[in-house]
Amino acid sequence: MNLSYPEAEKFLFEQLPVFERNGGEAYKPGLNTATTIDNFFNNPHKEYKTVHIAGTNGKGSVSNFLASILQQAGFRTGLFTSPHILDFKERIRVNGEKISEDFVKDFVNKYIEKFSYLKPTFFELTTAMCFEYFRFKKVDIAIIETGMGGRLDSTNIITPILSVITNIALDHCQFLGNTLKDIAKEKAGIIKKGVPVVIGESDNRTNSVFLEKASQTESPVILASNKLQATAGGLDENGNQIFNIFKCGEPFLPGIRCAQTGIYQQKNIVSAVAAIEQLQNLGIKISKDDIYSGFENVNRNTGFYGRWQIIDNEPLTVCDTGHNPAGMKYVCEQLSAQKFKTLRMVIGFVADKDVATILKMLPKNAVYYFCNANTKRALPAENLKFTALDYGLSGSSYSSPKEALKAAKSDSEKDDFIFLGGSNYVVAEAL
Repeated sequence: MNLSYPEAEKFLFEQLPVFERNGGEAYKPGLNTATTIDNFFNNPHKEYKTVHIAGTNGKGSVSNFLASILQQAGFRTGLFTSPHILDFKERIRVNGEKISEDFVKDFVNKYIEKFSYLKPTFFELTTAMCFEYFRFKKVDIAIIETGMGGRLDSTNIITPILSVITNIALDHCQFLGNTLKDIAKEKAGIIKKGVPVVIGESDNRTNSVFLEKASQTESPVILASNKLQATAGGLDENGNQIFNIFKCGEPFLPGIRCAQTGIYQQKNIVSAVAAIEQLQNLGIKISKDDIYSGFENVNRNTGFYGRWQIIDNEPLTVCDTGHNPAGMKYVCEQLSAQKFKTLRMVIGFVADKDVATILKMLPKNAVYYFCNANTKRALPAENLKFTALDYGLSGSSYSSPKEALKAAKSDSEKDDFIFLGGSNYVVAEAL
């Protein structure tokens, strides 16, 4: 094959099963394909340290926080996250720089036919690309975020120096199980023999699952929220959210300035700080200054965006990629703290989410602009509009997020507040 970069990217998305587009068709549990491809490349991930991160919500934020702090500490740091919002290359970064188009193009041209007999999914192939790229770039350490679940996720061929599980909530139930314990068992699959594991948000319904698995693997367990707490203050002069971290009730890291402004980030900051403490215990040299600088510079260091991101100031317009009930719960808490004359909600969903539960929690004192998320898995805006009426939410439907946002802005006065979200696709198109 001799594809250009645009052709190679198009091939990845159109010729391979992609969960974001195909849903369940692209979900292939099991590590056989990932292991076969990894063996072909002689296990590149064994040539650098890794940190493995799973969880229902917050794993993207924690991954970016850790990568930023490690960069501040002087480490050449790889970062693998998904999904991307605007550009495929966002998924694979080294010190914040996206993977090069030449590497993607060459990888696809060299290896796509070689592995065709395996029928790899998009995620299996891009995971292999990530591991090989990090070796090529000679990273010191890589932060690896799971795709879905953990136990059967194609990233789970690594043996990290630290595992992190941010939290457990109901999402992707058709693949991971219908109870919190079932989902916790899947996420617990990233716990490896002798490797410490940080559990970000403790929950009595799932802690026993993690403790049992960690006992089997003889892995030290750190229940982060049992010893660390965070409170959110206001914004500083540069628009950073101020957080105060307490350890066992005593001030520990006061006055952290975080470029991620969602108040809900206080949970993710606790997970990240607990993970950093464990990395320090493992001999990774990270100073207090590195921690402060890492949080303050996270957007610049890693190219992180899409979480409670201000995209306009008059009227104040914010987008957020929270897209399941637990994620939207945090968004709604943040919305309740906002001041506005009229709240305008631009929302769209994919059809396989628990939309009814989300609609139940959305504010009723808002004007709604229902839109089609830009994916074949989208819940049609008209269907969403009529379903929302059952939950006391009323508004109009639009063919796209752009049209919905345009209408919301046209209807707004300067003291109104526009929120845009419900799906990554809605945020992507608006941005």
